[in-house]
Amino acid sequence: MDTLSYKTVSGNKETADKKWLVVDAEGQTVGRLASKVAKIIRGKHKPNFTPHADCGDNVIVINAEKVSFSGTKLGDKEYVRYTGYPGGQRITTAEQMLKKHPERVIEKAVKGMLPKNRLGRHLFTNLKVYTGTEHKHEAQKPEVFNLDSMK
Repeated sequence: MDTLSYKTVSGNKETADKKWLVVDAEGQTVGRLASKVAKIIRGKHKPNFTPHADCGDNVIVINAEKVSFSGTKLGDKEYVRYTGYPGGQRITTAEQMLKKHPERVIEKAVKGMLPKNRLGRHLFTNLKVYTGTEHKHEAQKPEVFNLDSMK
């Protein structure tokens, strides 16, 4: 038996076959969209997945303003931030955030599903979210990706 064929190949950023993918968020539920996008950015859908390397694809999410929340989360879900001053805790509902900054809803959901370390912060830069159908990454020749085909 050839034991050389059993060697485990550890991927790195040089050997990663990175692609640009366009995902349409229209009609998608925020959490399910975010978990699938995080899996693509991390590279878990590829056979050469390596936990400590950036082997995932770059993802462009369009139509961020057309996502939906399940149940009563649109009015109940709260985003908390802190200004840094005493008494500076600010609370925004999902409905207010979706009206004012719809791209931040998806960004916060995906960022929460990535690792909380240097790698996670670097992987987050592979996500681009836009309202509407226009984006500025045509030069990268992105492929349209259907999230419903993923598990």
